[in-house]
Amino acid sequence: MGKTALVCGAGGFIGSHLVSRLKKEGFWVRGVDLKFSEFSETDADDFVIGDLRDQNVCDRIVDQAFDEVYQLAADMGGSGYIFTGEHDADIMHNSATINLNIADRCFKRNIKRIFYSSSACIYPQYNQEDPGNPNCEEKSAYPAAPDSEYGWEKLFSERLFLAYNRNHNMSNRVARYHNIFGPKGTWQGGKEKVPAAVCRKIALASNDGEIEIWGDGLQTRSFLYIDECLEGTIRLTRSNFEGPVNIGSDEMVTINQLVDIVSDIAGKKLHKNHISGPIGVRGRNSDNRLIEEKLGWKPSQTLTKGLEKTYAWIEQQIHRNNN
Repeated sequence: MGKTALVCGAGGFIGSHLVSRLKKEGFWVRGVDLKFSEFSETDADDFVIGDLRDQNVCDRIVDQAFDEVYQLAADMGGSGYIFTGEHDADIMHNSATINLNIADRCFKRNIKRIFYSSSACIYPQYNQEDPGNPNCEEKSAYPAAPDSEYGWEKLFSERLFLAYNRNHNMSNRVARYHNIFGPKGTWQGGKEKVPAAVCRKIALASNDGEIEIWGDGLQTRSFLYIDECLEGTIRLTRSNFEGPVNIGSDEMVTINQLVDIVSDIAGKKLHKNHISGPIGVRGRNSDNRLIEEKLGWKPSQTLTKGLEKTYAWIEQQIHRNNN
């Protein structure tokens, strides 16, 4: 057997794409998740349906010394899931338990390197009040004040994996993802992220109709296409740099601008109806100076290119559901 990889969270959006990428590189891949990918057959050689909160499942999964382990499994969703406060206990308990289990099992199997996907949600709310000038430089994470319990759990788990580096001679890698999007991601049901929600709403809207937007639409974000995310992830995993480091785009837009871009792609003119709803911080943008310095990486395509592919895929899903 050649090189082997374990992808935790392989039924999710990023995990399913990562499995396919690793297979193209010739890896033997085991995926594990609570469910299979909703939108495509898995490319994994071995896919286990299992709950990584269960220590017995983790023992079964981590049964060999994998060359690469990617820990993407988490209880997560978009603003409608993370910022209402209704899921805080589940988010913290479920994700922390998974991370504690995976770190421990890999250490006991003498697996030296785990990639851990943290989030831009760890950055302090006080540095993200100005939508035109948010500070998401890696070292700005402390003094800590994440915008959600989801962010607090991610920050704890970053420290967990890096503590294993110091105390157990591991070489774990930590990245902070900034709004990853693309085809085969959740696009309805409450856990979808902003780009997918906007694409869905516009695909369903009639020309000269309206689209509902949470808040005033002046909040800023950056969004990274899935293929770019995988490249940054794999480069970090195989590098000599442990992180934490941002993996995101620094092409910042307001939510209103995001709606305009997708409306242009769809060829529709829509009225924006701003309503109350959870919006998170006022501004967020990936600071890419450190990753460019350490890994020589930066995104290679524009936001519009990624949205064109994503919109076409979501439009296809809607037509499929309606037929």
